[in-house]
Amino acid sequence: MGSPTGRLRFFSSLKGWLTMSIQAYILIQTEVGKAGSVTKAVNAIAGVTIAESVTGPYDVIMRAEASSMEDLGRSVLAKVQAVPGITRTLTCPVAVL
Repeated sequence: MGSPTGRLRFFSSLKGWLTMSIQAYILIQTEVGKAGSVTKAVNAIAGVTIAESVTGPYDVIMRAEASSMEDLGRSVLAKVQAVPGITRTLTCPVAVL
């Protein structure tokens, strides 16, 4: 790492760590018959990377991304929870192990 080229490579490798974001899966339960409209509405929210209707105990599973946990809650989850037809959400932040 003594050469300028080595230092540049080292700092370039840190770039991914310095710009990391928070990602989370959000499991959504909806009113009966509302999964399709909820999926469409949730997909339109900034920060949502994907939302799909599923079968099982939850009706929609989505993935979201934000710059911090605070931003995730304020910018994404508050808007998700305001979508008509949603009865319950469960947020599962992605863990890097």
